[in-house]
Order: sequence, then structure tokens, then C-alpha cells
Amino acid sequence: MASGFSFSWIFFIINFSFFLIFLCAADDQDHTISTSRKLLQHHHDHHDHDNNSMDPSQKIFFTIDNLKKGKSMEIYLSPKSPSSSKSKSITHLLSRDVADSIPFTSSKLSSILQLFSISKDSPQAQAMDDTLKLCELEPIHGETKLCATSFESMLDFTRGILGLDTKLRVLSTSFVENPSTKPYLRNYTVVEDPREILATKMVACHSMPYPYAVFYCHSQEGENRVFEISLEGGGEGERVETVGVCHVDTSHWDRDHVSFRVLNIEPGTIPVCHVFPPDNFVWVPAYFETN
Repeated sequence: MASGFSFSWIFFIINFSFFLIFLCAADDQDHTISTSRKLLQHHHDHHDHDNNSMDPSQKIFFTIDNLKKGKSMEIYLSPKSPSSSKSKSITHLLSRDVADSIPFTSSKLSSILQLFSISKDSPQAQAMDDTLKLCELEPIHGETKLCATSFESMLDFTRGILGLDTKLRVLSTSFVENPSTKPYLRNYTVVEDPREILATKMVACHSMPYPYAVFYCHSQEGENRVFEISLEGGGEGERVETVGVCHVDTSHWDRDHVSFRVLNIEPGTIPVCHVFPPDNFVWVPAYFETN
């Protein structure tokens, strides 16, 4: 048994080494802060002062007035998020046994970097350190959170929020026709009336930069509205079925949150809405009404 586990572990590490090489080669790694992290900035007073000018990938926010058929809005949507490779999805989460055998704490970062042969001075190491520290911070008021490193832990957390016996559905963004090519920032038109998911609770999961699939999953008390939105991209025939969430009360958010700069509004004035990148998703009860 011991030798079998050792062989599996070595094979596992080799696979991740190739995965990291792929990450380093990806053009989208020029974005050192993932779209997912932008969505989480308001949670822990995380200030984004990395760029003096507006990063195009920050334009994922809109107002609830945009959710009408025929409305246009400038949105950044990449088929592959800068926070992860195409392979990093819910279906590629580790099993609990494997995930629990790997340290996941900032106090063990040096050992984790050695395990995956990552230089401590590399951008990947910094991204991993940021992810671990964000996962270790206390939740904000009204928030329940978990950084899921396995499918079982994600499922247990989601059922704990939505109900142990509740059947679940996952909502995510998908490119239906002609996936976007660069530039990813373009004008999209709402081609159908958005469908609101009338669920009393939801769990949002955001992909985080890490050598393997890690998702920051959380549920927030208060009114949050979930929409399925059909978009068409500027003259390219691109069709996207995306998920949008509108946070009604932003009065407790950090005033420096990127959404307020993008929308040119103040905290607590109007609902802040955002699309979910393709590698982020929302859990809702399988049986819900739509509006």
C-alpha cells in the first residue's frame, strides 16, 4: 500500500509540473491579479493599486439598469480566465484524500513551493501566497466562506448553506457561438430579457491562482439577485450565456473597491452587478422559480 501511494504521488506531482509549465506559457498570465480576486476585493479591504490606469479586465461590472433587452454594455469576457487554465474547473477538483495530504497554509508556503518546484521569487509564488492569505482571513460580517480544494469539501459546504437534502444546480458562463478572441473587452448587447433566478440563497465559487484547482466559495447574507443573461458581442457573431449577480447593499464594502471606480458610484447608492468569468460559478437549488 505504501509503495502504491508513493508511485501515485510522484505521478501526481509530475502532472502538476506540466500544468505549471502551461500556466507560465499562457499569454493571459500578463494579468497578475485574476478576475476572481477583483470580485473579492470588497471582502477584506484588499486594495488594487497595481496599475495607475484602468485594467481592461476590471470591466466586469454593470448596473441593474443594463439588464434589459437591447441594452449594450462594455464587458471583459475571456474564454480562459487569467487566474487559471482551461483545465481548472469543478470537474478537475482533487479528491478529498489527495487534497488533505497537501499542506494548504501560508505558514507552509516554502514547503509547498518546493513540492511543486516553484521559485520563491516567481509571480506564481506571489499568487499562491496571496491566495493562501485570502483564504485564511476571517470572513466579513454576514459572510460564510470556504476555500475548497476538493470536490467533497465544496459539496459539503454548499449543502450546508443551501440544505443537506436540497438538489443542486450549477450556473456558469459559456460561449455558445464563436468564442471571443483578443481583445476580450468589447460591447455586448442583451439579446433576450434576462431570467432572474428566484433563489433565497446562493453559493458563489471563484477560481483562485494556484497549481491545482482551488475555489473561494462563499455565501453572503442580504439581498443578492442572480440572473441568466444572453449576450451578443459586437458584430463578431459571438454569443455568450453568462451568469450575473447583483449585490443590492454595498454600504459595507471597501470604498476603494474596483467596482465603484468602474461604475463611478459611491458605496451603498445603487446595486453593483457583475458577470461571472467562465471558470467561476454559482450554486443554487435545482428547483427554483424564474422571473
